[in-house]
Order: sequence, then structure tokens, then C-alpha cells
Amino acid sequence: MARSNSRKTDTVPAARRPEVRLPPLVPYDGGGLEPDGDYDGVRFDGADLADQSGPGARFMDCALEGCALDRTELVRARFIDSVLTGVRGVGTDLAGASLRDVEVVDARLGGVQLHGGVLERVLVRGGKIDYLNLRKARLKDVVFEGCVLSEPDFGDAQLVRVEFRDCVLKRADFSSARMESVDLRTVAELDIARGVERLAGAVISPAQLMELAPAFAAQIGVRVEV
Repeated sequence: MARSNSRKTDTVPAARRPEVRLPPLVPYDGGGLEPDGDYDGVRFDGADLADQSGPGARFMDCALEGCALDRTELVRARFIDSVLTGVRGVGTDLAGASLRDVEVVDARLGGVQLHGGVLERVLVRGGKIDYLNLRKARLKDVVFEGCVLSEPDFGDAQLVRVEFRDCVLKRADFSSARMESVDLRTVAELDIARGVERLAGAVISPAQLMELAPAFAAQIGVRVEV
């Protein structure tokens, strides 16, 4: 008689993580970012890029380490097979940017504009990002791991195979978001300010269900009284 397999299987498709292998890099010459600039195999080591403008720039096989990105304008920029480590700044403008096969490690950012952006095979690990604007962005195979996201805006965004692992979500906005295979089960702190009704397509833990029960009840007009 065949034995049944009682082991639980995970039915949530895992996000495909980036596998970035950087070639030998050349140091950044410090000449300043340029519109539609082409940066291939460049190491930006502690560069001060604050208030610089490089809309449409392309970064391929690049490493940005400890760079200042205060008010840096990188609208429609493209980051491919690159690693950003310890970047910091407020008001970085990445509206409409594209990130593919990118790792963002220990970032300290605030007010990042990534609305309308496209993220594919992106890992955000560690660090803290305040007021991350991902409104109308498309995220596919993205992992947020061990980081703090304070008041992130996913309004009207599309999330496919997105994982939030051991991270903190404070006052998140999922208004009009569309989700498919979004894994929230291991979020350390799940605080949804708006859009709890848009969690269709996400997976949560039983404990999170209990925490979100009042919000779900309010959404469908159920009053809970003792």
C-alpha cells in the first residue's frame, strides 16, 4: 500500500532572485553624471552624486558603494546587473526607472521616487527606506528582505512573485494594487494604512489574519462588538 505524503508543500511560487557577478570594474572618474550617460563596468566608491542629473542614464555591471544620492535625478535611468551598497540620500528621483538583476543592500533612503518604474529580479536587503513611492510601478520577482519600509506607496502597482521576508512594513498603501503570488507570511511587522481589500493574490500567516481581522471586517461592513 502506498504511503501518503503528509508533508506540507508551499504553493507560493518563489521569486527569482538576481545573481549578480560583477566583472573587474574601473573607478568612477568623478566627472559628474550626464543625461543619457552610459556607465558600463564602473565602480562608484563613496561618490557624492547629490544634486546631479543623469536622466536616461544606463548603468550596466556597476557597483555603487556608499554614494550620496540626495536629490539625484535619475529619471528613466536603467540599472542592469548592478549592486548598490550603503547608498544614502533624500529625494532621489528614479521615476520611470528600470531595475533588472539588481541588489540594493543596506540603503538609507528617504522620499525615493520610483513611480512608474519597472523592477525585475531585484533584491532589497537590509537598511531603511522611508516614503518609497512605487505608485503605478511593475514589480516582478522582487524580494524585500530584512529591511524597514516606512510608509511605502504601492498604489495602483502590479506585484507578481514579490516576497517580503523578515522586514517591517509601516503604514503601507496598497490602494488599487494588483497582486499575484505575493508572500507576506514572514513580515515582522505588517501595518497596512490603505488597501487591505487589495490583498487578493497575497498569502498571509494565520497570526497576520487575526491582526488584520478588524480591517477586513470594516471593509465588508461587519461590526464586531462584545
